[in-house]
Amino acid sequence: MANAPGKQTTQSAQAYQKTQTVTAADKRESQLMGYLPLVKYIAGRIAIGLPKSVELDDLINAGVVGLIESYNNFDPGKGVKFESYASMRIRGAILDELRAIDWAPRSTRAKSREMERAISSLENRLGRSPTEQEIAENLDISLDELYKLLDDLSSTTLLSLDELTYGSEDDKAVPLVDTLRSPERTDALSDLEREEMRNLLVDSIEYLSEQERLVIALYYYEELTLKEIGQVMELSESRVSQIHTKAVLSLRAKLRMRLMQ
Repeated sequence: MANAPGKQTTQSAQAYQKTQTVTAADKRESQLMGYLPLVKYIAGRIAIGLPKSVELDDLINAGVVGLIESYNNFDPGKGVKFESYASMRIRGAILDELRAIDWAPRSTRAKSREMERAISSLENRLGRSPTEQEIAENLDISLDELYKLLDDLSSTTLLSLDELTYGSEDDKAVPLVDTLRSPERTDALSDLEREEMRNLLVDSIEYLSEQERLVIALYYYEELTLKEIGQVMELSESRVSQIHTKAVLSLRAKLRMRLMQ
């Protein structure tokens, strides 16, 4: 017996809807797959200097979670490119994973602050970036012990833009990444604050040694890995990591001191 026309129409509509749903799911999966290299790149850069006990695959998996969340929550109306938004979410998800596995114990963070204070004190007294030997003497440790300490502190130089902050519109806590604006959507106060911070950072970088400035430039501006920087500077990856850690701690100490004035 032939199906009734009404029933056929209903079945056709259901089949069409199912096809559209599958197509949308396939499109979503295809788009997410296209951003996997971004996840791997961010995870790889964060993994630099972390203890060997931290598996890169675990960071990538956490980054994929951040990618999916960014895809689901992205609001194009905010004027921020998806790649920029997703990068911050991916980074935040990876850092959340690191915090969950206690990648930087409280004792390590305490040593980081002690190192910052030592660097800040020496910079004020010397008027320049202190040498590693001078820092070691200030901390009353050997140079080898200082190098080991720098290796231990390398992971504490990670910062997260996914931490909660408070917006200006209400008292509701939101991730810092959600406060990002498109460069085209600025105001006079934001421009002034950005310019002030840029000048402050430039002044602080001037206090670094030539070797440290080169590492900062190659890592953050040229976006080379520490291994690639080591090849350029003819240094081991471990040594470049130590130089990078000392430079970041120096900048952090300098910026904190200037901002508290």
